[in-house]
Amino acid sequence: MILVFDIGNTEPTVGVFDSDALRAHWRLTTAVDRTPDELGLLLHELLRAESLDRSQISGAAIGSVVPSVTGPLVESLDRWLGVAARVIDARAGLPIVLQVDEPLTVGADRILNTLAASRLYTVDTVVVDLGTATTYDCITADGVFLGGVIAPGLRTSADTLIRRTSKLPATELVPPARVIGTRTEECIRSGVLFGAADAIDGLVRRIKKEWPTARVPRIVATGGLAPLVTPLCKEIDLVEPNLTLYGLQIAFDFLEQAASA
Repeated sequence: MILVFDIGNTEPTVGVFDSDALRAHWRLTTAVDRTPDELGLLLHELLRAESLDRSQISGAAIGSVVPSVTGPLVESLDRWLGVAARVIDARAGLPIVLQVDEPLTVGADRILNTLAASRLYTVDTVVVDLGTATTYDCITADGVFLGGVIAPGLRTSADTLIRRTSKLPATELVPPARVIGTRTEECIRSGVLFGAADAIDGLVRRIKKEWPTARVPRIVATGGLAPLVTPLCKEIDLVEPNLTLYGLQIAFDFLEQAASA
C-alpha cells in the first residue's frame, strides 16, 4: 500500500492505495502548522481509524503547492513510517508534456490532473478543479497539457464578499432552492453558487470554442467543492472528486517502474 498527499492551500487530501484501488481518503486542513511529529501521530490515527496496518505502507507520493508543509511531511513519513516520499512536480519526468511557456511554474495538482485524465479517460479533457482556486486544465488524449484558466475559488469569493461588506453575515453554502432570495443568506447563496456554476459553464464554452482540434473535450470536475457546485452546472460531463489522488498513484507507479528498469 502507498500513501498519497494532495497538499492544497486549504484542504490537503490524503489517500491510501492498495495497488490501483483507493482504500481510504481523508480531507484535512493547512490552517495549522504541524511539526513532523504531529503529522506522524495524525497519520497513525488516520490509518488506525480505518484498520489499516501502517507496516504495510511501502511508499508515498506528495503533490504540493504549499512548500512549508512539504518538508515536514517528508520528514514525518521517513521518521514515523520508514518510507521515502516521492515529491511530484514538473521535474519528475512523468509521461506528459507541459506545452506552456513556463512549464516549471505549473502546479503539482495540474500536473497530476493531466496525468490522471490522460491515463484514465484517453480522450481530450478539460479538468475543472474546484478548490481554493478554480482551475481549468486543458489536456489532450495523449497527455499534453495545453494550458488553461485560473479563477478565484468559490469559498475564496464568498469569504472576500463577507469580509469586505460589514452588514453581510457569514453564510453556510448550501444549494439554494431558487435564484431570487428573500433573505440575505439566500441572496448570498444564490449569488455565490449560481454565479460559480454559470462562470464554470461560460468558461467551458469559451474553452471549447478555442479547442485546437475538431474533437469535443470531455469536461471532468474534481476537488472538494465539485459535488456542491456541479449539480448546478450544465457543461460538466463527469465528477471525480479524487482525480488528483489517482494522478499521484499513477505517478508513483510510473516512477517506481522507471527506477527499477
